[in-house]
Amino acid sequence: MEFTPVLRSEWLKIRTLRSLTAALPALFAATVAFSAIAGVSDASDPAFDPLFAALSGVIPGQIAAISFGAMAVSSEFHQGALRLSLAAVPQRGRWFAAKAAVIAVPALLAGLVTALAALLVGRAGLGSAADTLSTGEQVRGVVGCGVYLMLMALFAAGLAALLRSGVATLSLLIPFILVVSFVIGDAAGTVADFLPDKAGQSVLRESYGGASLGPWSGLAVTALWTAAALLAGAWSVRRRDA
Repeated sequence: MEFTPVLRSEWLKIRTLRSLTAALPALFAATVAFSAIAGVSDASDPAFDPLFAALSGVIPGQIAAISFGAMAVSSEFHQGALRLSLAAVPQRGRWFAAKAAVIAVPALLAGLVTALAALLVGRAGLGSAADTLSTGEQVRGVVGCGVYLMLMALFAAGLAALLRSGVATLSLLIPFILVVSFVIGDAAGTVADFLPDKAGQSVLRESYGGASLGPWSGLAVTALWTAAALLAGAWSVRRRDA
């Protein structure tokens, strides 16, 4: 089967699952709401970063992006859905590539729209504290944020294919992001900079002097984590029974 019909069928699945169509609006709502709250931050802190403050809503908001990627794949493991998918598309690698594509595109588009809205809301709250931000820094933050959210959705999709469970994937990733990165990560020093979420979040910062990774190199590290997760997921799909 050609790739285009496979893409269409996978996109139809995304559109018809209510839990998936609700995840991306939740991403927008949560990110913008938390960025609005962060907009009243105390700018007198010497470590204050206006770009990160404006876009910081992505930290809790990314849970919705992760849920989107995990549920899009894990839905295939319910009630024999994967067997039907593979009966229609025997080439398992082609099917998994199509699944990844229909996760990546809407996650990227939703991420870009969400990042732009969060920046505008966050800047409005910060007022003059955000005047130091250049146009280039703001564009980089919005584009980088969109790419970061897409990568995290795909990272979750790859793990869901490997673990064959959305619940297991979310049970692993959500505590990792909310606990490991903030608690253990701070104690681990520079090693934490190479964690999949911490690395990618460097693109959200105005200043990264002295950091182990710059904005794009950090995003590249997250992309490597994502590629590894997708390869592991593809291996699981190809080698294990449906």
